[in-house]
Amino acid sequence: MDDLWLTDDEQRLWRDWLAVSSLLPAALHRALHADAGLSLPDFDVLVVLSETDGARLRVSELAAALTWERSRASHHLSRMERRGLVTREECEDDGRGWFVVLTPAGRDAIEQAAPGHVATVRRTFFDAVGADDLAALGRSLHALRTGLESIG
Repeated sequence: MDDLWLTDDEQRLWRDWLAVSSLLPAALHRALHADAGLSLPDFDVLVVLSETDGARLRVSELAAALTWERSRASHHLSRMERRGLVTREECEDDGRGWFVVLTPAGRDAIEQAAPGHVATVRRTFFDAVGADDLAALGRSLHALRTGLESIG
């Protein structure tokens, strides 16, 4: 029965992880919003599209790249479309599908937001952890990601 509960060290580590996984995205969101008027999800969409050949993807491909449900992606893209950051184009080879396309305004937004975002990432993540700890953290995060991806 004792194996069921976390040890004190495990409990501390787990609670630190939960706090960081909440506090870090919130800090990134606040900085993006203040610096560029973008939300963190806006930025994530713009990054994926800007790094894709032709700056366009099917909605389902974009959702998969972001590990979002398709409905979440559709709702968020509608908001971004109203702001002129993306547009949707019908797939000519598939009348049911749509491409999400980065607009010039969307490209401008990511280009303006990226330097400040990188500075925030450096300040809130990399500067807080020493080089040796970063290497160990990198190995640990890779192992966690690999395990989670393997179970879908």
